Amino acid sequence: MRFNHLDLNLLVALDVLLEEQNITRAAERLHMTQSATSGVLGRLRTYFEDELLVQVGRKMQPTPYALELMAPVREVLLTIQSSITAKPVFDPATSKRHFRLMTSDYLISVLFAQVIERIHQEAPHITFEMIGPSDNSGELLMRGEVDLMIVPDRYTLEGHPSQLLFEEEHVCVVWNGNTQVGDHLTLEKYMEMGHVSVGFGRTRHMSIEEWFITQYGFNRRLEVITNDFNTLPQLVVGTQRIATMHQRLARLYAAHLPLRILPPPVKIPVMREVMLWHRSVDGDPMHRWLRDRITAFVHSVEQMQAA
Repeated sequence: MRFNHLDLNLLVALDVLLEEQNITRAAERLHMTQSATSGVLGRLRTYFEDELLVQVGRKMQPTPYALELMAPVREVLLTIQSSITAKPVFDPATSKRHFRLMTSDYLISVLFAQVIERIHQEAPHITFEMIGPSDNSGELLMRGEVDLMIVPDRYTLEGHPSQLLFEEEHVCVVWNGNTQVGDHLTLEKYMEMGHVSVGFGRTRHMSIEEWFITQYGFNRRLEVITNDFNTLPQLVVGTQRIATMHQRLARLYAAHLPLRILPPPVKIPVMREVMLWHRSVDGDPMHRWLRDRITAFVHSVEQMQAA
C-alpha cells in the first residue's frame, strides 16, 4: 500500500530502525538480511530526503529530522493496529490476548495477584507479562510497548487517558521485638532511627525522600536500600530499624510476620494510584474489558472493607 508514493510497509521498518539505531539488530527484528535492511534504509533516505541515521564512530545516531519522525511514525502504526486490525467483536472466553502491564511489586501483591486469578475464570487463555517501573516507563507506554501502567498520579502523561483506581495511606512498620519504639512514634525518634527504603532505576529514585526534604529539610537515616516494596517488611524483622510503606502491603505482611504497624509521626500525603493507557487503545474492546475488570475488583474490595 502506498500513500503519497511512500510504501506504508516501510514505516514498520523505519520505526524499528529509529528504535534500534543499528542495522544488525533492526534486521533481526524485521526478519531480513542486513543488506536488505540497508536497502530499505536507502529507500527511506531517498523518500524523506534526509540521512535519517548517520554513522558516528561505531554507532548510528538519528538526525534531527529522524528524531521528529519517531513519535508520529509510532503513532500511525499504533492507530493502524488498534483501529484497523483490531477485531470489533471480542469474546473473553476464547481470547488469547497477551497484555503487558507495568506496575510495582506492591501492586502485584495487593491487587494483580487477585485480579489475574479472577480474570482467568472468565478468560482462561489471556496471558500477562508484568513489567517493573523504570526510568523510561512513560516512553514505553507512548511507544505502545506496554498496554497499561498503574502508577501514582504524578506519573500521568498529558494526552493519554487515565483513571483513578484507589487512594493509599502510608504507615510505619517495625519488628514486634523492637525496643526503641512504643505505641506512639515521635518525629524525633523517627528521624534518629535507621530506615529501610526503596530505590528505583539508575537514579535510585527514593519513594518518599523528596517529600521529606521539601517538608522538613532533611533526609531520613537510610541504613538499607532495597529495590522492591515486598522486601521492606522482611528487612526490619529482627532489627531496630523502621520502614515506611503502603498500608495495604503492611497489613498483608503483618498477618504473616512478627510486625507492628504504627501511624507515621507526621501526615504523609495520600498516594493516588491511577491506571494509564495509550490513547490509541482507548476504544479497544478487550482493553476496555480488562480495565473494567480491574476497576470492579478494586470497588468490590473497598465495599467489603466498608461493610
